[in-house]
Amino acid sequence: MQDLYPTRGATEVVTPRQDPVVWGPSAGFEAYEKDGFLTVDQLLADDEVAFYRRELERMIADPAVRADERSIIEPQSQSVRSVFEVHKLSEVFAGLVRDERVVGTARRILGSDVYVHQSRINVKPGFGASGFYWHSDFETWHAEDGLANMRTVSVSIALTENHDTNGGLMIMPGSHRDFLGCAGATPKDNYKKSLQMQDAGTPSDEALTKMADRHGIRLFTGRAGSATWFDCNCMHGSGDNITPYPRSNVFIVFNSVENAATEPFAAPIRRPEFIGARDFTPVR
Repeated sequence: MQDLYPTRGATEVVTPRQDPVVWGPSAGFEAYEKDGFLTVDQLLADDEVAFYRRELERMIADPAVRADERSIIEPQSQSVRSVFEVHKLSEVFAGLVRDERVVGTARRILGSDVYVHQSRINVKPGFGASGFYWHSDFETWHAEDGLANMRTVSVSIALTENHDTNGGLMIMPGSHRDFLGCAGATPKDNYKKSLQMQDAGTPSDEALTKMADRHGIRLFTGRAGSATWFDCNCMHGSGDNITPYPRSNVFIVFNSVENAATEPFAAPIRRPEFIGARDFTPVR
């Protein structure tokens, strides 16, 4: 299969996007097509937020969940940072994935049936939860999971208020139009390190400076129940959370069934299925 987006070579390489941004009718998604993201001020009502937050708190307090390899632990505080594959661990979150406000939007953006490539709850507890360095999700999903095309969309649904101080999501608007292939080979079992701190697949300071100068940076704030949809190739990251206030969210990645994962394009082995799914069953 032809590699449209070379990465993890000897040098950084910029490749213009080869794929549409909105694969279905663009009406209603003009801002998403232009900027690479779309914000929804209130996707969930207050009672729904409380319902899903109770489930999040139940899961991170469960010793069996904490001991599961799908849970990521903060190195310093030893608090649960993330739990992956929550749509399989929890029927409550499986119901959210099937919610037409969620999966229906993904189908319209991607122009096809979709499956869950990845799902997780992020807790990002206060008093020192570390951030994630700037990266494009597609760079990792292409290199390490084998997604050939940019036909993937993520939604981050806030279960706590997103302040401008508690490590919120930052995106460079319009950065989804160019693919930045990163320099450096992928270590074996890279996922074990990258889920706590991204290293392989991160851009250089020079490339990031050029992108930030060109596109600017948008910081997302909002009440619990708000949501941000963003394209798989958006350059994004988040800072540390040193406030007392956790930033908890549900994160769901939908991929087109017509873009099912193949073999990694720039990694020695596949990542585990709880990070990059190999079950391509459409969400119903």
